[in-house]
Amino acid sequence: MNTAHRGRAAYAAAPEHVKPDRLFDRDDEWAALGAFADDPTPAPRLGMVRGRPRQGKSLLLEAMARSTGGLYFCGQQATEAETLRRLRTEYERHADPQSDGPAWQDWDQALDALFALGDDRPYLVVVDSFPALVTSNPTLPAALRAALHRLEVAPRTNRVRLVLSGETGPVMGRLFTVGSHLHALAGLRLEVRPLDYRGAARLWGLDDPELALLVHAVVGGTPAYRYDYVSEDVPRDLDDFDDWVCRTVLSPRTPLFAEARHLVDEEVAQATPGICHSVLTALATGRTTQGEVATFLGQQLADVSRALTLLRDHGVLRSEPDGLRPAVTRHRITDQLLAFEHAVARPRRTELEQADAASVWRAARDDFTAYVVEPQFGHVCRQWAARFAGPALLGAEGPVTAVYGSPADPREPDRPTGAPDATAAEVVVRPAGDTAGPPLALGLARWGTPMDAGHLERLRALAARSAEPARAPAGDVRLLLFGTRGFSGDLHAAAARGEVELVDPPRLYAP
Repeated sequence: MNTAHRGRAAYAAAPEHVKPDRLFDRDDEWAALGAFADDPTPAPRLGMVRGRPRQGKSLLLEAMARSTGGLYFCGQQATEAETLRRLRTEYERHADPQSDGPAWQDWDQALDALFALGDDRPYLVVVDSFPALVTSNPTLPAALRAALHRLEVAPRTNRVRLVLSGETGPVMGRLFTVGSHLHALAGLRLEVRPLDYRGAARLWGLDDPELALLVHAVVGGTPAYRYDYVSEDVPRDLDDFDDWVCRTVLSPRTPLFAEARHLVDEEVAQATPGICHSVLTALATGRTTQGEVATFLGQQLADVSRALTLLRDHGVLRSEPDGLRPAVTRHRITDQLLAFEHAVARPRRTELEQADAASVWRAARDDFTAYVVEPQFGHVCRQWAARFAGPALLGAEGPVTAVYGSPADPREPDRPTGAPDATAAEVVVRPAGDTAGPPLALGLARWGTPMDAGHLERLRALAARSAEPARAPAGDVRLLLFGTRGFSGDLHAAAARGEVELVDPPRLYAP
């Protein structure tokens, strides 16, 4: 029996695609991809799926192709002839095992054969690692556009569902940029992102909120790290956390030890590894503006700007306006393992390869808290405000954004670059798209420090200053205090009067 026919029978019998157990979370992505694959529109459709490495893109796409009876092909850098031979093998295995036609000579023949699979029904064709194919075969996008054009003029209905997938990088960005031919044709644009802090806690099976925050500060929400990089080693409790760090991310015997360097060297910094690593070190140790990075590194602004752009294009960092000074752009590393690497492990790489990890970790623990845990706790608090707090709590009428904000403060002119800013608000909440109006809410986040009435007074003063330019009442700004070591009786009384919201780790993780 023809494989294509078997695929059609399975498809007809099971239109509801069951997500495999080994694909953790990703319910929304699975549903979006399934809807795209099943779309009955009598015309070919193009989809784009991208994301940073290790997020489960390939597992997601391969599972959906198998569920629909479709075809999955993973590209790699090779000559056109080798790639076409590999693709023909997958085509015959999944779609037409009895084919005895001549080998495909070019991409025009290959694409016409793949698209013909959609003549009878919606047929999912996945081409993974598409940028690798484009790097080896620069004419491939033009061949794809030509094949789609031939379908438009052919007197037949075709319902191929072609998904092109690749990492978050400049190739996918150029191919699907606004205004490009492929962007106009794309009916699906799906980004597979790291799990948020709540999803990461579920991934690692952690019920203790503080332990979940610490683990997230090291490895973030990348699914592969849980299963493939630490042999499923999970810290038992808070007392086991330090030992877990030493036997996983700081141990040369585990793949996680070298993963951060590989992410930069292989994916981003092939041409300029030195400056990219140095820029990441500057960012990981508190230098968050282009000027601060350039001063720290002793580099020209133009050189730093190029490195920041390269890292941003690959999804390694995110740039956003300061919440209280919109003209100031701040940069943040998006992958927690990279932040941990450049703040903690990289400066001590030689020691870790030669000495006992536990002694190195004891010396690095303060840097871990200051440069990794505290900034990441602030980021988690911003996620909570933007995604989980709810509009009623924030006085919002629609979607909001939450960013870090630091006012220009003449009282701290000599604060060392990279040192914590005592005048900053870790959480500045505004309506989505509004970067200059008065904030809806302001929040302070403190890791390891009990919070008292002094923190509330500081927050009130900051609210008054932030409302001045817009002549808005300071009382309209909601006040939030985030802490891991409890709140004083004065703060609990103020919260009872509705003057402030107190948010501790259990509340951050509460459903």
